[in-house]
Amino acid sequence: MFVDTATVKIVAGRGGDGCLSFRREAFMPRGGPDGGDGGRGGSVILEVTAKIPTLADVARRPVHKAKNGKPGQGRNKTGKSGKDLVLRVPPGTIIRDAETGELIRDLKPEDEGEKIVLVQGGIGGKGNRAFAKATDQAPRTTTTGELGEEKSFVFELKLLADVGLVGLPNAGKSSILKRVSRARPASKNYPFTTLKPSLGVVADEVSQIVWADLPGLIEGAHEGRGLGDEFLKHVERTRIIVHVVDAAASSGKQPLEAYRVIRAELAAYSAELAEKPEVIALNKIDLLEATTEDEDADVEDLQALAFEVGVEDVAGDRGTVPPAALRIATELAKETGRKVFPVSAGTGIGLGALASEAGRLVHEDDERRDEEERRAAREAKEAAKADAAPSEPDPDAPAPDASDAGE
Repeated sequence: MFVDTATVKIVAGRGGDGCLSFRREAFMPRGGPDGGDGGRGGSVILEVTAKIPTLADVARRPVHKAKNGKPGQGRNKTGKSGKDLVLRVPPGTIIRDAETGELIRDLKPEDEGEKIVLVQGGIGGKGNRAFAKATDQAPRTTTTGELGEEKSFVFELKLLADVGLVGLPNAGKSSILKRVSRARPASKNYPFTTLKPSLGVVADEVSQIVWADLPGLIEGAHEGRGLGDEFLKHVERTRIIVHVVDAAASSGKQPLEAYRVIRAELAAYSAELAEKPEVIALNKIDLLEATTEDEDADVEDLQALAFEVGVEDVAGDRGTVPPAALRIATELAKETGRKVFPVSAGTGIGLGALASEAGRLVHEDDERRDEEERRAAREAKEAAKADAAPSEPDPDAPAPDASDAGE
């Protein structure tokens, strides 16, 4: 089961109590106090690991509690410390305080392997040995162990992917992911077969790019309708959007209308989300039936117009694009101003060109981020240099009085 949210109480272990004990051995009539300290309570530690894909480890119970420390014993024996409890979460997890909503951590891929103490175990109590002094050589004083920290946290997972596939249900997003990667998401010829996000890796000449197949969105998703509101947050972490539109109108909505519905949902959810780079994949072009208009059309003229307005030339990429698909793609490109790739997840037409364009956009984003980091480093270096430089005297300041200097 895909688990991407969890609100849980985290309780650290209590410290063990100190021991009241006196040494009693033959020929040792005044053995003195030998009560040991209590053991430390166990802490609850969060480990960041990409080996698990969801928050299932955290969400499996409402309360997570570490072990208590053991009490101290006679003969100056310190009690055994409570065992720490380790919870594992994947990168992309956001941790907030459940009471205040304060952001505790936003875990990124570079945090892989890091261990974070969420709540600290209580300190063990002192045994009577710790209270022995010259004026009280047989103390009967001990202290109890401290309670461990206790807090409630909200965990939220936002998938970390380079490319996000969005679109109406049954647009063919899962089928495209299957074709371009080794991922095997559920895909059937009916809506809502994808009930959880799926990730796939697409390798190019430069790097490996992670694609995410996100469950279909419907109109009103940002208000909680359908499954989309639960997964719109995952689109936030993607860098490039591949908007899959069903050319065959299987959902009952014509391609341009379907495109506008999803764009409205993205914009309503987040203005930043709506501004992400986007390309359109006009899918299922192999299912289009040619009309009389398409049959009579000059294919070369259709192609020239399509390429002029932003339809990508995918001819030779596992097949040719039928005139009906060129006509729909041209309309989409004109109305949206986006690049449109006529593709078929069934036959593979155009998917190579689509993956290459997505990869190019990801690498462009990499270069932009690198340049921003270099610029920030230069500015920080220049600021540090300016702070270290000696201040120059003010030319308008009055000269010091020679008589004052002599005094």
